[in-house]
Amino acid sequence: MSKYRVVVVGCGGMARVWVEYMLKREDSVITALVDIKTEFAQAMADRYGLTCGVYTNLEQAIQETEANLVLDITIPDSHFQVCTTALRLGCNVFGEKPMAATMAEAREIVQLAERTGKSLSVMQNRRYLANIRAMRDLITAGTIGRVGYVGADFFIGAHFGGFRDAMDSPLILDMAIHTFDQARFIIGADPVSVYCQEFNPPGSWYAGNASAICIYEMSDGSVFCYRGSWCAEGMPTSWESAWRVTGEQGSVLWDGESAPYAEIVTAGDQTGKFIRDCTRVEADVNWTGSSGHAGCLDEMFLALEQGRPAETDCRDNIKSMAMVLGAIESAKLGQKVDLRNYWR
Repeated sequence: MSKYRVVVVGCGGMARVWVEYMLKREDSVITALVDIKTEFAQAMADRYGLTCGVYTNLEQAIQETEANLVLDITIPDSHFQVCTTALRLGCNVFGEKPMAATMAEAREIVQLAERTGKSLSVMQNRRYLANIRAMRDLITAGTIGRVGYVGADFFIGAHFGGFRDAMDSPLILDMAIHTFDQARFIIGADPVSVYCQEFNPPGSWYAGNASAICIYEMSDGSVFCYRGSWCAEGMPTSWESAWRVTGEQGSVLWDGESAPYAEIVTAGDQTGKFIRDCTRVEADVNWTGSSGHAGCLDEMFLALEQGRPAETDCRDNIKSMAMVLGAIESAKLGQKVDLRNYWR
């Protein structure tokens, strides 16, 4: 019997990435496919030649197949029901972001994970890239000294069509959690407060606010500024954003695509110089792990093997979720919002 008996919940297009990963693991077997539409689950089974059970009820699928791991690839509004059902029945959960639709649901999931001794690990695939890990290493090594400012620019004219075009806050709700989570990862700090202004600029094809500027105070004393738009035509940034981090002794730049680098004040006496000479420091891009979804799933499985929380365990990821929902609350109130009690 395989060590991990896996139920896949949600058999839409994104599930293919997860299923294809699972089929490569020798320690895992997919025991059931679950979807509210039987034909979607059956189509997934047919696509990959799976002979597992097809269900519309998660509880039944877990009990009948003796599963111990659930993959939640459903829509955000379903995450709470899927996760709590799985945790209550003794399964660990790997799930898509965001971990829940509301902070109240997220807190309840964390509490249930604590009570059951099981875990929910959240997909934050954009942490698992060689360049962002090299950037974090530059900063945590003290290359630029203590961090004072983190800036991320995200400007892409994304013509999705469909549900995003009708959302109230398409940029922040559907995309910005990636960048917010990356900021926490890069500097190793958590959000303290946020001021956000959302707006929908001229030419936007979205019904809701497709642009935003967010200013976060972070727990290390630094300030993180996010500037973004999903209706910016021309000169797009990377999907990973364009980053600048400034510290006591220099700055780090990353365009989201090529390798990051730093410039630090050159050693020696520069007394009297209006602008000091700086020396470029190249990042050591040495990440050997898998990229994207595969890298995040590798970490989730390794955490289970080692009996520890994953990097993106729900108890950590709830802080990235707080950055999203706190920003939206700030925009609605027109004032700064304290985030310190959001996840407690």
